[in-house]
Amino acid sequence: MNRLRTILSLPILLGMFSIVHASADDLTHFVDTRQGTDSDFGLSRGNTYPATGMPFGMHLWSPQTGLNGDGWKYQWKADSLRGLSQSHQCSPWVGDYAVYSLMPVTGRLRTDERARAAAFTHDNETALPHYYRVRLNDGTIAEVAPTTRGAHFRFSYPRGQQAWLVLDGYHGQFDMKVDAARRQIVGWVNNHRFVNHPETFRCYFILQFDKPFTSQGKWAEGVYVGFAPGTKVQVKAASSYISAEQARLTLQTELGSDRSLNQTRERGRKTWNQLLGQVRVQGGTEEQLRTFYSCLFRANLFSRKFYERRSDGTSYYYSPYDGRVHDGYMYTDNGFWDTFRSQFPLTCLLHPTQQGRYMEALLQAQHECGWLPSWSFPGETGGMVGNHAISLLADAWAKGIRTVSADSILKAYAHEAMNKGPWGGANGRAGWKSYFTLGYVPFPESHGSVTQTLEYAYDDFCAWQLARSAGLKHWERVFGRQMMNYRNLWDSETHFMRGRSSDGRWTEPFDPLEWGGPYTEGNAWHYIWSVFHDVQGLINLFGSDQAFVEKIDSVFTMENTVKPGWYGGIIHEMKEMQLADMGQYAHGNQPIQHLPYLYTYAGQPWKTQYWVRQIMNRLYNSGPQGFPGDEDQGGMSAWYVLSAMGLYAVTPGTDQYVIGSPLFNSMTLTTEEGRHFTIEAQNNSAENVYIESATLNGQPFGRNYLTYDEINRGGTLVLQMSSEPNRQRAISKQAAPFSLSRARASRR
Repeated sequence: MNRLRTILSLPILLGMFSIVHASADDLTHFVDTRQGTDSDFGLSRGNTYPATGMPFGMHLWSPQTGLNGDGWKYQWKADSLRGLSQSHQCSPWVGDYAVYSLMPVTGRLRTDERARAAAFTHDNETALPHYYRVRLNDGTIAEVAPTTRGAHFRFSYPRGQQAWLVLDGYHGQFDMKVDAARRQIVGWVNNHRFVNHPETFRCYFILQFDKPFTSQGKWAEGVYVGFAPGTKVQVKAASSYISAEQARLTLQTELGSDRSLNQTRERGRKTWNQLLGQVRVQGGTEEQLRTFYSCLFRANLFSRKFYERRSDGTSYYYSPYDGRVHDGYMYTDNGFWDTFRSQFPLTCLLHPTQQGRYMEALLQAQHECGWLPSWSFPGETGGMVGNHAISLLADAWAKGIRTVSADSILKAYAHEAMNKGPWGGANGRAGWKSYFTLGYVPFPESHGSVTQTLEYAYDDFCAWQLARSAGLKHWERVFGRQMMNYRNLWDSETHFMRGRSSDGRWTEPFDPLEWGGPYTEGNAWHYIWSVFHDVQGLINLFGSDQAFVEKIDSVFTMENTVKPGWYGGIIHEMKEMQLADMGQYAHGNQPIQHLPYLYTYAGQPWKTQYWVRQIMNRLYNSGPQGFPGDEDQGGMSAWYVLSAMGLYAVTPGTDQYVIGSPLFNSMTLTTEEGRHFTIEAQNNSAENVYIESATLNGQPFGRNYLTYDEINRGGTLVLQMSSEPNRQRAISKQAAPFSLSRARASRR
């Protein structure tokens, strides 16, 4: 679910050529939450909205330009605002849930979402991680500063006109009451998309005002209150999925001591600066810094904390899976197909404690609904392809984050891998019986069969790797039998992964440019490379390193022709690949994003260094056209953050990060424990993208990867950069990152 290419224009890019350091105390001023909002159904430049919220907060808050229920909550091209809404939207393709909005209205009372829309311009917006402000054309100023489970609003009305605040319950069931004596509005909403027990799902809320109401009333979709002309009113809001009482407790614990929105805003600024400051960069242009920190912001919004705090600080949660309340932690709102490749490997570096809690939450979810999540929103949807919860679990385990037992993980995964669940294609395994008996998922019995086979094989590798590291021989044998199944779809004549029928015949006619059918959101050029765990095995199928490299080269250099194929028409991913103008390389979607790093496995790392710089510089910026496709819950942003740091995790489930070409002169990662790992790219520039030589902690360094431990325990990697590639450095197989075939061969 991802797409497009961007153009470095827009007024935001002033200062493009000034060289600056991100060493100031306030890094939030580099972030523009409107990055990627110039999107629509036909073309995604991120498909984002200006989310204001705390890191991984239970709720986000956003200005709303679209109609209720419209997937595009906020679009750059819009010129009127309908409200400030509580939001949980991961993508416009899945909608939103537990939404209500507040809209200031002046003059005649207008409650309908079309009638109350007020004009605004982007020049009158401030869009930061911890604070959103807009001055409407009628003179009203609306502000919001978030907490983890609530928000602090301030509405400043112009003099001379009646002032109103309209509360919209969105679509769905709701109940709202105005308590004028307490200056409160309390209630709940029950709008949702994918809650597995909707009969028990409610989002309870409380709004506390600091000014009296002059009038009040109900309308079809909510309530409204009135104020005297020229009023400046503050509103504290908190929500809970557990109870109205918990919402009141959250209001007190998260906002009770804040007399002014300014206090809430300042606390949020400090929280975000602490997080953004975990990755300090030096060098680069103003625009590169804005892009980097805007992406780092987005990479830390999902998954969402779905747990709440009792008065004694202990955590508990309403489960969107079984509709009951449980002790512990829960995280939701993430499609793992979008995020296992980049967002979670970044989270392991920045937030290992949270990742440990996430492991617990995944197994809790499996206990509560019978399945490991694949696409939670907030319950299980079964969206997309693969069983990638095992990737998250095995990746954390490989990096020493072990809050649950390996046996419990593998039992849960075995149920996932050997059954099909009641929801979408990734809830359990579509085609699982054929995958085990034939060694592949057949086509046309299962559309996306090539994607399924390749990703199932990778997932089985993750389970095998986990079992092997934990000494669980039974599970090692079970999953070791399938992890090489990718070879069953290799056509040695065409050098593509191809669909085949249950009787073994290749799907004909075959055109590698044709989208869909056996390929999910892509074509055969995109899915050659989805052998994350065994790149050397894929090289062996090609016959040589040189043949492998030439095939990668051709992806970038051939025509960017699109043949819609089974889709029957152009979809936005196709447009975005063409706009990227990098041949058949489709960075706007996940399947091929790791491709430029594969050169390092075949003895030509300088081509990785060249192409990752090209992608960062040509396809990303900090503006409304900031992404080359759907941003997807931090997945697209995390690719940029890791790559700009000089790293990427080609094989989650191992402890390795492949080295690319750092964007900045210096990057310092501060771990959760306070240790520092620095990558110094000496003589770095737009032309000097190639690594001439390297040292790690003062010793010569000739590998194309770092381990998690090498990063996590702190140290310094010094890279000497050059305008010419060093074709002799790190070209051996010993310098290459992990591949299953090579690892098994070395143990023989």
